[in-house]
Amino acid sequence: MNKRLIVKLAGSVLLVEGALLFLPLIVSLISGGHDWRAFALSIVIAVAVGAVLSQLHPKDDTLSAREGFAVVSLSWLLVSFFGSLPFFFSGAVPSLLDCFFETVSGFTTTGATILTNVEALPRGLLLWRSLTHWAGGMGVLVLSLAVIPKMGGRSIYLMRAESSGPSTEKLVPRVGKTAKILYELYIGMSLILLVTLLLCGVNWYDSLIHTFGAAGTGGFSNYNASVAQLNNPAAEIVLGVFMVLFGVNFAIYYHVLHRNWNALRQGSEWKLYLVIVAVSTLLIAANILPDPKFHGRFSQALRASFFQVSSIITTTGYATEDFNLWPQFSRTLLVALMLIGGCAGSTAGGLKVIRIQLLFKSVVRDIRKTVHPRSINVIKLDGRALDERLISGVQGYFFAAILIVVLSALLVSLDNFSFETTVTAVVATFFNIGPGLGLVGPAGNFAIFSPLSKVVLTLCMLLGRLEIFPILMLAAPSAWER
Repeated sequence: MNKRLIVKLAGSVLLVEGALLFLPLIVSLISGGHDWRAFALSIVIAVAVGAVLSQLHPKDDTLSAREGFAVVSLSWLLVSFFGSLPFFFSGAVPSLLDCFFETVSGFTTTGATILTNVEALPRGLLLWRSLTHWAGGMGVLVLSLAVIPKMGGRSIYLMRAESSGPSTEKLVPRVGKTAKILYELYIGMSLILLVTLLLCGVNWYDSLIHTFGAAGTGGFSNYNASVAQLNNPAAEIVLGVFMVLFGVNFAIYYHVLHRNWNALRQGSEWKLYLVIVAVSTLLIAANILPDPKFHGRFSQALRASFFQVSSIITTTGYATEDFNLWPQFSRTLLVALMLIGGCAGSTAGGLKVIRIQLLFKSVVRDIRKTVHPRSINVIKLDGRALDERLISGVQGYFFAAILIVVLSALLVSLDNFSFETTVTAVVATFFNIGPGLGLVGPAGNFAIFSPLSKVVLTLCMLLGRLEIFPILMLAAPSAWER
């Protein structure tokens, strides 16, 4: 293991984080907040440590797969720790563990919070809290690759270790160029959302906060009531549409811009994803229609249903309704959407639609083999035969995810909350969703849990965002051997 290279690249990522901290510092100074000192001190520390680490000179600057995993894991732990310092230095969140939980929740785009009164925080801290969503949505390593393209040879391993989904598509031969294209698309869509919210009558600050949350599919708001506080039906619809768009594989938008229509026609994942959104929206709208608050108007029920479906399946976690009070069918369907998630290569969390497709095809193949033992069955997707290693990787990930969720739920159950609260808290953090059901529903938060449970849930967020194996690899002694 090339430890000097790993530490050097992690230091470069800290420098990028130090640059990101300047935006909330400026907002804090403009708004007259007392948190500017916390940001200034955090910037100095992050930049100083990053500068020292990035000056290391390894003998070899090429990355292997396991070193790529190590860089990603270490970088995420470091940016989460240093990103938590503004909360701690400002005194807004006295507990360092709570600061770390909140920051990990931000960077992993989970949106779970320990804050009981969000609106009490200064504007600079609230902006930084949401900016972590935007940075973590596409990936802090992908951002670093776009800004610092010479982070090391074979940097495809960095992108693979951080990107969501069973495989990573290079849009162009050079990884640094691919990272730039992804961020150009990401920034462009974010700007379109920001301008659209402004046209809907939402002020600059609220538009910026909710753009960061929707683009990164994170869900942090600057209001305790989340998006419902805006009381703006047009903004609600715009956010719902863009959450769905950010849940689509960004490679699709690249193909659209380059008029590669064959890639669009063959892309079964994004089509199935949109079908799931549409069908779920209609089913939930019909189920909640009898609620007196909708006055029998299907259009109002449809709007409420669409927003929550788009928010949950993309694992954003914004809320306009307390869906914890909805009928059991709607709540169960929302939990299913939590597990499914968005498309691979998007900013959404969850299992990913493509994994659901591959698992289903794998089950069908096993049934066929049982009926016809001598038959040869090759799993195909979009007309292409898939490598058995890919299928095996998906099955391994699914088993590991279930095992981690079960073990984590057992540990969190020591707090003696209801089954609904315990299980959905673990599911909501592992799949980077944010709100669950029960005491961690849209009207609740995660402050109720013990320190042990917060540590477990924090690990769940990191394991879920980095899709298990990069984080687990850090704990394997054999991975660090030469």
